[in-house]
Amino acid sequence: MANEEDDPIIQEIKPKQQKVELEMAIDTLNPNYCRSKGEQIALNVDGTCTDETSTYSSKLMDKQTFCSSQAASNVSRYAAAVYKKGELHLTPLHGILQLRPSFTYLDKADAKHREREAANEGGDSSQDEAEDDVKQITVRFSRPETEQARQRRVQSYEFLQKRQAEEHWVHLHYYGLKDSRSEHERQYLFSQGHGLAENTELIKSPSEYLMMLMPPSIEEENDKPVAPSNVLSMAQLRTLPLADQIKILMKNVKVMPFANLMSLLGSGTDSTAVLRCIQQVAMLVQGNWVVKSDVLYPKDTSSPHSGVPAEVLCRGRDFVMWKFTQDRWVVRKEVAAVTKLCPEDVKDFLEHMSVARINKGWEFMLPYDEDFVKKHPDIVQRQHMLWMGIQAKLEKVYNLLKEHLTPKKQEAQSAHPLLISGEQRVSMAKAKVKQNYGQLEKEFQKQKAEMKSNDTSAKMDISSIRIKEEPVSDEEPMDTSAYEGMNNGVVNGLHAEEDSMGSLNGHLPGGCIDRVAQELKAFVSSTFKKQFVLTLSELKRLFNLHLASLPPGHMLFSGISDKMLQDMVLDTGCKQILVPFPPQTAASPDELKVYALWEAGDTYDQHRQVLLEIFSKNYRVRRNVIQSQLSQECGEDLNKQEVDRVLKDCCVSYGGMWYLKGTVQS
Repeated sequence: MANEEDDPIIQEIKPKQQKVELEMAIDTLNPNYCRSKGEQIALNVDGTCTDETSTYSSKLMDKQTFCSSQAASNVSRYAAAVYKKGELHLTPLHGILQLRPSFTYLDKADAKHREREAANEGGDSSQDEAEDDVKQITVRFSRPETEQARQRRVQSYEFLQKRQAEEHWVHLHYYGLKDSRSEHERQYLFSQGHGLAENTELIKSPSEYLMMLMPPSIEEENDKPVAPSNVLSMAQLRTLPLADQIKILMKNVKVMPFANLMSLLGSGTDSTAVLRCIQQVAMLVQGNWVVKSDVLYPKDTSSPHSGVPAEVLCRGRDFVMWKFTQDRWVVRKEVAAVTKLCPEDVKDFLEHMSVARINKGWEFMLPYDEDFVKKHPDIVQRQHMLWMGIQAKLEKVYNLLKEHLTPKKQEAQSAHPLLISGEQRVSMAKAKVKQNYGQLEKEFQKQKAEMKSNDTSAKMDISSIRIKEEPVSDEEPMDTSAYEGMNNGVVNGLHAEEDSMGSLNGHLPGGCIDRVAQELKAFVSSTFKKQFVLTLSELKRLFNLHLASLPPGHMLFSGISDKMLQDMVLDTGCKQILVPFPPQTAASPDELKVYALWEAGDTYDQHRQVLLEIFSKNYRVRRNVIQSQLSQECGEDLNKQEVDRVLKDCCVSYGGMWYLKGTVQS
């Protein structure tokens, strides 16, 4: 009955090579042999008593068993090679076995340990009892074993293990490498024939000989995929029909310009045939080809994230593709709100064809392919008609409102000037300056005449204040766009072709230049003693507020350029801190220029300098890192109040991290 309850073997796989166990002696006298370990292992396996059933009769682990395993499934393609006197002798192999250590002795040690524990528990319980309890014994007579039961017993794992354990060992004698018997056996590796007339099989072409030596494996041909999946082999790809090549390429790349597709298909490929095939598996988006949704999500499949059927996924992805035909930017929350799909599915759609930009959204990953649009207007028109049909379906499914349709088209049209080159922008800016220059000059002369007639009693409205806007060097002009509302036509700027010092000489009497520099230096010095760290953008804002508080006709109205302001910052003992902003920062050039007061003359100068050095290497830092660096560099343990004082002077906290003032990008 017990044998019948054993798990039967459902299927027996007979290996091509028989299983071999090899028992090898261990040199216990070798200095590298650990005798204490050997005794401990033998004691754990055999216990204290020694009999015929003991694994280690010498009470030492003096032997090791190796068990073979099949090294290769098909060894007919392998051969043993011997090179001798310019001849290569090959011997075919019919089996390769790999020997690995067998640890069955550990199973015996575990069994011995369990037996000892059971004996100890039985002994303890017998001592507590005065006499053995009388127990009722049920006697059962075994039924005659049926043929089916015998077959299950013979196929059971326990029977096979028992039969393997009962198999007798075959004693082998080892012959060394230089022994005469070994030399004799080694000679069988060399061919005995010396003439080509006898070896008729070698009188063949090299390709035929290689085919005989390494015939194609039937198993490998069956296992070979019909088409590449994740990694494409161009050699295998070009053996497929053109339509399959395009489908596989688009399924893996997902977004591709037509020129890149033609380069992957190889020279000599007909572009007309490619255009005919590409329209079956892809749609045109901003002049580039994007793989169709039903190619990525075939029928009867579902989302790996949410289990949504393929039909719903295709509609959601078509909506994302259609949005990119209207605009270069798509907002993920808007897509999720319309399609009602889980965030993981929406993210997959966007990652197929766009790149995430911080604080902006998802931008289409390829630029607008204007060349393809100009060369193939018929294809563009046909794709436009297809998109109109898809748009009509999406409007019915998602109940799209006009706000999802018309505004984005207008934004897309207004966003088209983004493609204007830099040279065109410069030309447009110069033309605009020339157009407005005459009007500005007239207004300046008129205002100057009014100031002379009103003399000191005249009061200038604050709205007439404006900082000079023309650049006087390669530096960027001072940005006063935030204060354009204060401009009433009064211009205190000077001619663009004059440098900064020349312009001052042309409008101020002798000796006033030094006074202007002193006034500007006083403002910069007092500002940095209060703020310690400022960006150029923030400094210009504070300077505009300072000008608004000055009386009419003040000398600082003569015109202060960006270069003059930055030079004065450096002259007052400040230094520019090269903060490593993130690569995708949206900060303006003026916001990227950070200046800090290096020496204020108080006891915290050294601490602030260490802090500024930290931010010259890191955009944002944790408080514990700052405190550790301050203690290490200053050689003293700062308390919380001192660290707070230094951080308050130079930094701001946002999201658990510390930034220099003015550098936080929300």
